[in-house]
Amino acid sequence: MTRPSWSERDYLSAMREAQRVAADSFPQLSRRSFLNLSAATAGGLLLGFSIGSAQAGAAKVTNFQPNAFLSIAANGRVTIMAKNPEIGQGIKTALPMIVAEELDVPWTSVDVVQAPVDMNRFGPQFAGGSFAIAMSWDEARQAGAAARSMLVAAAARKWKVPSSECRTSEAAAIHDASNRRAEYASLVSLAASMPVPDAKTLKLKTRNEYKLLGTRVPGVDNEAIVTGKPLFGIDQQLPGMLYAVYEKCPAVGGKVRRANLERIKTMPGVKDAFILEGNGNDFQLRAGVAIVADSTWNAFRAKSALQIEWDETAASKDSWTAFSQRARALAGAKPEKIVFGTDGFEQALSSAKQTHKAFYQYAFVAHATLEPQNCTAWRRKDKLEIWAPSQVPGMEPAIFSAWGFLTKDLGVAPENITVHQTRVGGAFGRRLYNDYMCEAAAIAMRIDAPVKLTWTREDDLRDDKYRAGGFHYLEAGLDAAGKLTAFRNHSISFTGDGKEAVAGAEVTAADFPAGLIQHAQICQTLLPLKIPCAPMRAPGSNVHAFVIQGFIHELAVAAKRDHVEFLLEILGEPRWLTEGDPAALNTGRAANVIKLAAEKAGWGRKMPPGRALGLAFYFSHSAHVAEVAEVQVDSDNKVEIVKVTVAADVGPIVNRSGAENQVEGSIVDAVSTMMNQKLTIENGRIKESNFDQYPLLRIAGAPQIEVQFIESDYAPTGLGEPAFPPTAPAVANAIFAATGRRIRSLPFADEGFTI
Repeated sequence: MTRPSWSERDYLSAMREAQRVAADSFPQLSRRSFLNLSAATAGGLLLGFSIGSAQAGAAKVTNFQPNAFLSIAANGRVTIMAKNPEIGQGIKTALPMIVAEELDVPWTSVDVVQAPVDMNRFGPQFAGGSFAIAMSWDEARQAGAAARSMLVAAAARKWKVPSSECRTSEAAAIHDASNRRAEYASLVSLAASMPVPDAKTLKLKTRNEYKLLGTRVPGVDNEAIVTGKPLFGIDQQLPGMLYAVYEKCPAVGGKVRRANLERIKTMPGVKDAFILEGNGNDFQLRAGVAIVADSTWNAFRAKSALQIEWDETAASKDSWTAFSQRARALAGAKPEKIVFGTDGFEQALSSAKQTHKAFYQYAFVAHATLEPQNCTAWRRKDKLEIWAPSQVPGMEPAIFSAWGFLTKDLGVAPENITVHQTRVGGAFGRRLYNDYMCEAAAIAMRIDAPVKLTWTREDDLRDDKYRAGGFHYLEAGLDAAGKLTAFRNHSISFTGDGKEAVAGAEVTAADFPAGLIQHAQICQTLLPLKIPCAPMRAPGSNVHAFVIQGFIHELAVAAKRDHVEFLLEILGEPRWLTEGDPAALNTGRAANVIKLAAEKAGWGRKMPPGRALGLAFYFSHSAHVAEVAEVQVDSDNKVEIVKVTVAADVGPIVNRSGAENQVEGSIVDAVSTMMNQKLTIENGRIKESNFDQYPLLRIAGAPQIEVQFIESDYAPTGLGEPAFPPTAPAVANAIFAATGRRIRSLPFADEGFTI
């Protein structure tokens, strides 16, 4: 059984490696081929400026395409390519906005097109880790600025004036001294003959010059979505298409001994049924039974009639009950590994005026994407064409890509593979791994027609790659003044390969508050696990914030100190936690969001009985986010989350509408997850099979959300994930303030609280 060795550090490394690979992969073409390459980011990602042969010497050019990201037609319409998968995070709108801002064109003149999957033109195309804005910020700005520079050069040549005397506004070049103006559309032919500027010479806009960025722009697909246009993978239709389902063992690692295939083949609409042995990699192709039929309904009906005898010799026997018992036994024991430790920690803890201990736990949960996993594949001779709602449709980052399976296991040459990126109906990390793509491709290799594989909701919950559960034993010491002097976090979680923690379960030397206090220890013990795990929205942070920020609040209460004051004291003076690393925690930025959230929420105001405020801060995905939850708890422990006030510093805001949407969506998702969601695992099986057993938050439970942004001049980061982690501890802390009952388990329902 093969499993990727994964950690959040590996995730970041994979993204950066993808950048490097892209830089090395652009073909070295001659000027005769009209391809000029220019450095696009400090990391070395190259931006390809492709000028077609028709533009390099033809008498008249009708379309100006200065680079891979945009083109300007003779009628003035600007087409901008959205290179990354759109999974609901708004990137299909945000990245083209950055290009349009630097190009200096009104948004009303822009058409956005989903870019084809082509690493040679666009570099790595993936969605994950809230990296898209951060990784594409310079690239997208330079794409727009380069085109603007060429258009200005064309106008200057036309008017016989220096380019330095010209400016642009609203898709036009302007020469103020002679009161001349030329629309971009009129400059298309001449601009195509201008040399592509070196990226180092481009003058990029400063934040005070932005006209489009920071405004509210509706998502480019909004109208198509609400009118039911076929944008998603599950909408895919092709002539002569067949429909497939795939049944796997309910315990990971099980194989097929025998199945009633002959009976299944006689059922209405069934075209074929067969066993796939799998390739031994749980993240690619598990062993199972495929059914291909003339409709999804007939395929589902045949699937319900399957009778399979499973060989579970090597299958998972994982048990949450056993894990819980083992974790509690290990809580106070010596950890397997000290990830971070300072000299004199034990002495500092033993000499503290007051010590405090706590045991936290959180359950396994599913990604529960609203669009179940699906993929359409079509084999035609030696070629394979795929339509996939994937977070990683291309070859990079290789740690997640399905291309290794397609080329090695299925034997299809890379040049014969075409992957089409569809819009994704929810991902949250689930679609980083493309097992559904591997299944569809493996089935299509045996069928002479396009085949659409669709998972049932039961498949989706049972065969997910889960957010790992875990346990934490925490100890801390306070001095006579109530100041934190020692802090230990012993994480007890899981390993799939016996070496590294599974996705989202790792602890690091950067975990709060390591590096902020003199005596700290971060350590871990790992239990063997066969059930596969994958990143889930803010991996690691989404559970560690609940544990750490809940315990920090416990310490503030034990010290009889105000929580805000206690947090600010831990942060200390404004500084980078790792000097020179802009992706590290900045204590000044952290303090600013904490103060702003507290101020806007009315921290310290008198509350009626049963109502209270709770605060939490977390640094995740290079973003500093603080949240204050206002909750009302009745005598039956029914919780109403009245309002969540959020303060975030993620640098300049690209699309205010999209940014607010991501924060609000993260909080609703966090509330849904923290209140009710858990998976019951016994004998390697997931008990919950559908939303009646795995409830999602209903509209009536959604809180009012107020979002405040501190728009600093630091490089921007994404917002799809970092507002999720602080929600659970903020609400838990508020519940304690309202009731005196401390919540140390996720979901809260396990401790008797409902919403």
